[in-house]
Amino acid sequence: MKRNYKLTVSYDGSRYYGWEHQKSTPLTIQGKLEAVLTEMAGTAADVTGAGRTDAGVHAKAMTASVQLDTELSEEEIRDYLNRYLPDDIGVTDVRIAGERFHARYSAVGKTYCYSCWVGENKPVFERKYLLVLEKAPDLARMQEAAALLTGTHDYKSFCGNPRMKKSTVRTVDSIEIRKQGPYLRFYYHGNGFLQHMVRIMTGTLLEVGFGKRAPGEIPEILAAADRTAAGYTAPAQGLCLISVDYN
Repeated sequence: MKRNYKLTVSYDGSRYYGWEHQKSTPLTIQGKLEAVLTEMAGTAADVTGAGRTDAGVHAKAMTASVQLDTELSEEEIRDYLNRYLPDDIGVTDVRIAGERFHARYSAVGKTYCYSCWVGENKPVFERKYLLVLEKAPDLARMQEAAALLTGTHDYKSFCGNPRMKKSTVRTVDSIEIRKQGPYLRFYYHGNGFLQHMVRIMTGTLLEVGFGKRAPGEIPEILAAADRTAAGYTAPAQGLCLISVDYN
């Protein structure tokens, strides 16, 4: 009998073409999970993720759901996955979920972190997970701009998909920018994020921090509903999905 399972997955996205499986390449997180689960269960496994992280983006706790017909226990499923998945993908937890649980549609919030490095030396061992900045941006200016970015808005200016037909209104209830030694981290929490949205918000905030934009321009950027009004898209390697919230 098939049962619904909730998986918590962590991965280093450096060499992958994002979460979503693609016909042109097997190098996706979803594709790797489905291949191993299909081999384990003996029937095709259809894995659903809480979101679709871009190529090169990482995750500490992506949630996924999948229907499986197996006699293996939750721990045995987890151990099987970790045995046969590549070393840069790990499953930290497997739980039987309710029949109606859906990793994407049941999610009520997500937390992302974008990490930068502003130290004097090169971050040799963390270079795949950070955006290296030549100098430190103005923290106070960025925090002022971040306060104007939070709330419920139409974030079309911060959407990387020009053909987006669905609503681009989202609620971002928290943006925290923290400087800890050489690390500069941007934490975003909201009910959902558009394609490239966190990376575009980060690029825009960095432009504010470097004096290329004024903090007060944020309402105009939002009102424009035009991608060209916002800043650049920060590189993928600095972005990590931290957690997904469920009721």
